Amino acid sequence: MLYIELIRLWNEAVKAIDSRDWQGALSKLNQITDHNCRTLFVVASAHIALGQVDLAIKALDQVIAKDQCLAVGFFQRAAVHMMANRLEEALSDCIWAQKYMRENPVIDYKQLGLRYKMYSWQVLYNAAAVHSRLQQWDKARDTLQAASQERGGRVNLIDTALETISRREVLAPLLIPEGEVFRPRKQEVDQLKPRDFLGEAKVITSLIPNDDFRGFDPLRPQKPGYYEPKVEEGQESRYMITKNAYVANGPGDLTVPAGAEVFMYSDEDRDGLAMVIYDGKRGLVPKYLLEARGKKNKVKNKRIELANGIPHPPSLKPPNRPQGLAQPPPELHPTNASAAHTAPPKNSNSTRVHSQQAPTAPQEPGSVIVKVHYTYSMALNVPLETPFRDLQEKIAQKLGQPATNIRLRHKKHGTTLLTPLDGDDGLDSLEDVAESGRATIWCQTEDPLANRAILYQMVALYDYTAQGPEDLEFSEGDTIDILSEVNKEWLEGHTAGNIGIFPRSFAHRDTDSISRASTD
Repeated sequence: MLYIELIRLWNEAVKAIDSRDWQGALSKLNQITDHNCRTLFVVASAHIALGQVDLAIKALDQVIAKDQCLAVGFFQRAAVHMMANRLEEALSDCIWAQKYMRENPVIDYKQLGLRYKMYSWQVLYNAAAVHSRLQQWDKARDTLQAASQERGGRVNLIDTALETISRREVLAPLLIPEGEVFRPRKQEVDQLKPRDFLGEAKVITSLIPNDDFRGFDPLRPQKPGYYEPKVEEGQESRYMITKNAYVANGPGDLTVPAGAEVFMYSDEDRDGLAMVIYDGKRGLVPKYLLEARGKKNKVKNKRIELANGIPHPPSLKPPNRPQGLAQPPPELHPTNASAAHTAPPKNSNSTRVHSQQAPTAPQEPGSVIVKVHYTYSMALNVPLETPFRDLQEKIAQKLGQPATNIRLRHKKHGTTLLTPLDGDDGLDSLEDVAESGRATIWCQTEDPLANRAILYQMVALYDYTAQGPEDLEFSEGDTIDILSEVNKEWLEGHTAGNIGIFPRSFAHRDTDSISRASTD
């Protein structure tokens, strides 16, 4: 019989005894084909609880046969022999129990799984009980007096026994308390639970986009080149080139740089968005930014790669930290010194979180639907001629913020930068930012910059974690206001109300878009 099966049946039998289901415990114990002395002791305890004295004696005989030095086995069998009126055998078991205690006043069987301490005075007490049944009153009295001298002896119980002997009455034997049996070790019971030592397979790296296959499969082609992902039947698929960089603005969107080669997974009507695959990720990008890949793209792509260069990935060690912050060059003039630009929030409540867009009423003639990105997204239906100040007041009222702390921004056509909106710069109404009856505005509560000029703006390519108190921390896709150029490798910038320095290679500048924004 397997040892693990022995432990399982033994544990189930002990649970049945705890619930006082003696027959259920015996049914589990009878399934054990290779007993040890401790499981046989459990069998004997179940028979004693059911009043089956002969079966209990038989089980205890097997216990002692397995372990001839088990003092508690002799002690328990002596009591059961007295119950069966086998007095000579009972007296002999008391003598053997006293011998195998080896002059110890107490034996604790906790380490063997029995929560019971057997004292030498208990063995002498049972011997006195046998003498009382044999009508040997003097021996019974002398044995009880010897038990009272043992350590741990219960004086009240022994005194009561002496009074019983003086009245020429027999003593009841002492037994192991009902329900106290040998139990399997907790560590062995815990091993019965199944464990997964190997774990689950995981794809570490693959040239196949979105490869999550974790079974056994013949070798797949892993040579460099284009891999055509599988698409559903009836869908058209092809490779495209992105005309300009695109930063994800909502759930499901995908951030791609300018000139990137993407695989158009599906061009179904998704509000002007197409499903593409880039760098092993799948998401949505505007369809107007995509053009078919061909010979005419190769020269343009090469020019873009030479102009932008390849930025260092964030896993590389950043350049040496500058000793001090340099002042902005005097010959550079800010594009807008009065209005400070704010970047999308970099925390978990940024515009890239799942939007909770409120339902809007049907659009009326002469009105425009304004979608506002805050820590959540909402939509407003306002007249097209609404002045900028009234729009700011209305949005502030919806957000529960003072109008003076509300900063509004929008994206100009063909650029990924978020340009600040300010009524002082000539924005009279929504006609300047609305397209096809819709306008998208980004909003953030932020204090304006104090006497600092914005040289130009950049878009974060990667997440950057601050390495010191002077660093500027931002997330991928954040718009950063450049305040000064510290050196060739470090810039001083502002985003989300924070000012600090960061490596230049972590951000991207769309030169053409910036030049158009500055001329506007």
